[in-house]
Amino acid sequence: MKRKFKEISFVNSKTSKFQFDLVTYQDLLQLKPADHNQFEHHKISFYVILLFTKNEGEYNLNFKDYKFKQGSLFTLRKDNIHKFYKNKGQGQLLVFTENFILNHTNEIEAAKTFTLFNEMLASPKLQLNKKEYQEVLDLVKLIKNEYSEAKDDFSLSIIRNYIQVIITKLFRIKATKNSAFNNRKHLTMFLQLQELIEKQCFKHKKVSYYANELSVTTKTLNNVTQSVLNKSTKSLINEVVILQSKRLIINTQDSLTEIAYKVGFDEPTNFFKYFRKYAGVSPSEFKTSNQVS
Repeated sequence: MKRKFKEISFVNSKTSKFQFDLVTYQDLLQLKPADHNQFEHHKISFYVILLFTKNEGEYNLNFKDYKFKQGSLFTLRKDNIHKFYKNKGQGQLLVFTENFILNHTNEIEAAKTFTLFNEMLASPKLQLNKKEYQEVLDLVKLIKNEYSEAKDDFSLSIIRNYIQVIITKLFRIKATKNSAFNNRKHLTMFLQLQELIEKQCFKHKKVSYYANELSVTTKTLNNVTQSVLNKSTKSLINEVVILQSKRLIINTQDSLTEIAYKVGFDEPTNFFKYFRKYAGVSPSEFKTSNQVS
C-alpha cells in the first residue's frame, strides 16, 4: 500500500538553541529514522544547502533527478520535496530554519536569501567551478570547526556570519548567470504572483484572475513573467499546477479521478490529457514510477 510522504520538521538533537545543523551526506544515508525513509519522497520545513565533495550519483528534488559530482551544490527551500538514492556520494548539508534567516538578517539580506532558494527563478542545482567550490568548501570547514569544536558563546554568531557569506557568494554566482536575480523592476510583483498561484492554482487557472487580484492587467503580468522567467504567465500557472498535482498523486490515497476533481477539472479525462501534455507522462505512469512499496 502506498504511504503518504512525511513532512520533516527541523530538529537539532545536539542543542535546542541552534536553529542550524550540519550533517554529512554519508551519515544521512546511514540513518534509520523512525518517522520516515530518506529514500522515499518527503517534504522539508526548513532550508538546506547541499554541497557534494566526492564521487558521483543522483539526487531527486521536486520529482526531478539530478546528477551530481564534486562541486555540485543544491539550494532547497521550505516545502520542497526530495528523496535520496543509495550511492557513494560524499558531502555536507547546511540545514537551517526560516527564523534563522529572519531573526538574524536585515530585510534586504533576507529577501536575497529567499530569492536564492526559489527554484522557480533558477535551477536549484549549481555546478561550482574550482575557485567557487574551494571558497564555499573553506567556509563550510570553518563552520564545521565552530559547530563541532569551539562551541562557546561566540560560535552561533560566527556560524551565522559564515552562512551569510556563503549565501551572498551563491547569490552572486546565480545573479551572474541569471538576470532574474537583478530584475528589481519586476521581481517583487513576480514573487507576489508566485505565492498567489501556489495558493490558488487548483481553483483558478486563468491569468485574468491573478491580474485582477494584483490590480494589474494581464499584459502587465505577462511582461513580468516574460522579464523574470522568459515564459508567459499561463506557462507559470501550468508549471505550478503540475507540481502541485504530482504532490497530490504521491501524497494521498485518493484515486486519480478524485485528484482530477481536486485539481479543478470537471472531467477527469481533461486532467489526464493536461497532465500528460505538461508533465510528459500520464498521471498513472507518474504514480507507478513513484510508488512506495
